[in-house]
Amino acid sequence: MEELGCIRERFMAHERQNLSVYAFPSDATQGREKPMPPCDIRTDFQRDRDRILHCQSFRRLMNKTQVFLAPTGDHYRTRMTHTLEVTQIARIIARALRLNEDLTEAAALGHDLGHTPFGHAGENAMRKCFDPEFTHYKQSLRVVDRLENDGEGLNLTWEVRDGIVNHTGTHKAATLEGQIVKFADRIAYINHDIDDACRAGILSEADIPKSLRDILGEGHSERINTMVTSMIRECTGKPYIQMEPEIQMAADRLREFLFENVYRNPVAKSEEVKAQEMLIRLFEHYVKHPEQMPLLYRRNCESESVERCACDFISGMTDRYAIEVYSGLHIPKVWRGPQV
Repeated sequence: MEELGCIRERFMAHERQNLSVYAFPSDATQGREKPMPPCDIRTDFQRDRDRILHCQSFRRLMNKTQVFLAPTGDHYRTRMTHTLEVTQIARIIARALRLNEDLTEAAALGHDLGHTPFGHAGENAMRKCFDPEFTHYKQSLRVVDRLENDGEGLNLTWEVRDGIVNHTGTHKAATLEGQIVKFADRIAYINHDIDDACRAGILSEADIPKSLRDILGEGHSERINTMVTSMIRECTGKPYIQMEPEIQMAADRLREFLFENVYRNPVAKSEEVKAQEMLIRLFEHYVKHPEQMPLLYRRNCESESVERCACDFISGMTDRYAIEVYSGLHIPKVWRGPQV
């Protein structure tokens, strides 16, 4: 019978034999902040993936806004379904390019762990009341380093942490696997946000400029396939991650179309001002009454500012929990009296 420790070695041998020369192998990791014995059956990146999947912050993503605040419909995306779609797209690209799927998957699953309730409206609220430099990607790193596991953190590898914090904007991850997550994130949200906007009646597929439909395809799955296959064609056997220029330009124009027609749409965003004000009021309350925060955040107040801890607590809330807490603090309960 094969020894358990040999299973991990077999995984790493498979990587060395089958991955591209541009892949990042598990045995090359820069390691963890707190050294720990290796797992008998999993590589370090597989272990990171499992730690993220089992953490509380990951479970809370199911009740955090993607675009539509606290949607009641069953089929609108949440931050959880967004994360799963990003992960699926990222893994397909990594597999096709013979890069490290486990590293890619771990970074993709963890990339939005620090997202606030109410999506980017919550992020803007934290910028207003806590720190103008607050971002969800920095908060995601703080979640895995400082807040998860009752304050012990998940102790992830350097490469997974790098992929998490560099998944957006002008940032660039150090590994090709981390860079894939950035592209997969954009491919996912561009397309599923169109799908949700159509479901909400804000736009229709016919509203998308024909010039973009001619390049990217008609419909949700065709557009995703166009973008993914473009990356695979462009990057196979290459030391970089990008789309073909024509597809990239079309994807960028489609994203601009979304900003004009969905992300700034008054119907989709009608409640964002209320959501921001609610989170700001919660922040002010907990700064004044830190003793009312859960134990982890009260304990952290001993070494960090109360403002930092209040931001951590509120950022971790789901949409529904934030509404519930706010209602408990500010909305009077109706006196119903004895039932006759």
